[in-house]
Amino acid sequence: MLNKDEIKKIIPQREPFLMIDEVESYIPGDCAVAYKYVDENEWYFKGHFPKDPIMPGVLITESLAQTGAIAILSLEENQGKNALFGGINKLKFKKIVRPGDKLKLEVKIINKKGPIGIGEVIATVDGVLAAKGELTFAVVDK
Repeated sequence: MLNKDEIKKIIPQREPFLMIDEVESYIPGDCAVAYKYVDENEWYFKGHFPKDPIMPGVLITESLAQTGAIAILSLEENQGKNALFGGINKLKFKKIVRPGDKLKLEVKIINKKGPIGIGEVIATVDGVLAAKGELTFAVVDK
């Protein structure tokens, strides 16, 4: 299990844009499982939507991307680098994510060639599918 301080040693994101709270497990270059505890005080709920708070799909996507970055940037040859979006494919949102939800984020790297790769991503809340798709990433020097 990795806490936020340990996560920050692997990926460059910081508050308020660090979108994962803990990492349950990871295998460098292969997969990662992380969690986002969706708190009612999150900055984005002030405007999305004040009387009906919903975690934006783009931030669910970012949470999944950061989880994938744990798997990719924990590889010895990628330490100290950054992972950027190269594409978002087949991503579908199936469940509204609200304050109080524990968002489970799972990423499996399904293809990798040089600095480019694809991760199969799944987000769930209490075992119910919230989002599923593929994210393409590019590993770059900072």
